[in-house]
Amino acid sequence: MAATGGAGAAGAVEAADQRDPAPAVTRGIRILGILASAEGPMTLTEVAKALGIAKSSASNLCLALEAGGMVERVPLGFRLGRRSAELGAAYAFQFNQVRELFAVCEASPVLRREVVQIAMLADADALYLARHEGRAHGRIGTPLGSRLHAALSAAGNALLSGLDDDEVRALLAAHPAPRLTSRSTGDVDAVVARLAETRARGYALDEGRSFEGIVGVAVPLPAWAPSDPALAIGVALPADVATREHVSAVGAALRAAAIALTNPLGRDPRG
Repeated sequence: MAATGGAGAAGAVEAADQRDPAPAVTRGIRILGILASAEGPMTLTEVAKALGIAKSSASNLCLALEAGGMVERVPLGFRLGRRSAELGAAYAFQFNQVRELFAVCEASPVLRREVVQIAMLADADALYLARHEGRAHGRIGTPLGSRLHAALSAAGNALLSGLDDDEVRALLAAHPAPRLTSRSTGDVDAVVARLAETRARGYALDEGRSFEGIVGVAVPLPAWAPSDPALAIGVALPADVATREHVSAVGAALRAAAIALTNPLGRDPRG
């Protein structure tokens, strides 16, 4: 039975390859995704098993990716290479708002001290593209390239606030939120109600839904150009300094930063 199952799996992979106009490229992309999700380097055997292909085929793909700098070989196997970081940075710096983030933060008496991040919506996640390192509270916040479910994080709520409620419900029905902390809730009605509060207040608030002891504050950041994605800009604060007054000051500073980072030709003349 095991041999039959293996043959069936191999046949399914072969059939999928026949429908794919560039199977080697598709497999290479899958290898990058697998390594990105791994907790450490993966052996060639593990990569081949994850793809459901022969070890020799996995070896050829990894050698090609290694030659391009996309993966690198280490004693324990393969991991992402520095070229993947270069491409990630190049992707983020396509957007004018990412390039201008650091100057805008340094010009703000409030934001220059804080961890300020820019995120975009990727499926139902907030994907973090850029990070200004404040020095007020040490190293907190979300690493570049990380994702947090949009229903939980402040940046995610700021991004969702630009959608209508039906779009939000459809998105969350397809991608339920995980329970990350004791405060996490993926209940769709609760999320929709929270987004109404976000729109009324002018900024989104995450009081420990993504990380215990961390408060997030974020505002929407309209796309600079029609082809750009909508973004959000937010701050991560330790809960012990996130007083009502400080959160309000951060929210106001973020709104001012969003105005500074909005294309002048696309700004609402009403302010």
